[in-house]
Amino acid sequence: MRNSLLIFSFFLLMAGSVFSQQPGDCKIQFEPQFNSERLKPGYFYNLQNGDSLQITTLKFYVSGIELLWDSKIVYKESNSYHLIDASENSSMLISLAGTASIKYNQIQFCIGIDSLTNFSGARGGHLDPTQGMYWTWQNGYINFKMEGRSNKCNSHNNEFQFHLGGFQYPFNSLQPVTLKVTQKELITIELDIEKLISEINFTENDHIMSPGKEAMVLAGKLPKICSITEN
Repeated sequence: MRNSLLIFSFFLLMAGSVFSQQPGDCKIQFEPQFNSERLKPGYFYNLQNGDSLQITTLKFYVSGIELLWDSKIVYKESNSYHLIDASENSSMLISLAGTASIKYNQIQFCIGIDSLTNFSGARGGHLDPTQGMYWTWQNGYINFKMEGRSNKCNSHNNEFQFHLGGFQYPFNSLQPVTLKVTQKELITIELDIEKLISEINFTENDHIMSPGKEAMVLAGKLPKICSITEN
C-alpha cells in the first residue's frame, strides 16, 4: 500500500511538471550587452574615451512579469521574482508556463522589487538575503547591482560599486518596463550596459551604496537600455 502511494505521488509530480510547461509557452531570455555582444563578466573592455573597464558583477531583479494585448493584461505571472545574474547563464532564461495559447503583443515587467514585498521583509528563494541583494529591513532589496573597475575611478584599486535600490517615498527606485513583442516563443530582451556606463562620470562618482537621489537618477536610466531583439 505504501509503495502504491509513493508511485501515485511520483506520478502526480511528474504530471504537474509536464503540464505546467507546454510547447509554445513563452520564454524570456535576458541578454546584458557590451560592444553589441553578450557581456563577459571579468573581461576588460577598451573604450573610445581611453578608459579600460571591467565589470565583475552584474545582478538585478526582474519582477511582476505580465503579457498584454493592446495594453490590456492577458497574463500575469504569480510569485514573479527573478534574480538575473550575468555570470550564470541559467538565471537569464525565464519560462512562463501556461502561455502557449495566449495572444499578446507587449511584455511588461519591473526592474527591482515592489514596496509591498520590501515591507514584508526578507524571503527565501531568489529573495533570500544570501543572494547578496538585500540591505536591511529599512532599506530593503538591492534592485540592480553593478561592480567592477575603471581606470577613470580614483578609488582603491580603481573599483566602482553601484547598488541601486530604495522602496520608500521619495526614493522608490522600482523601474517599470514595457516593450512591444512580435516574436512569441522566445523573447530576447537586451540590456545595453555600455549605454548605461556612458551615463556615469567615474572621476566624480564611483559608488552608490544606499537609496537616495543619485540612485534614483541612475535607476531611471535602466528602462532606456532595454530593448527586444527580433530574429
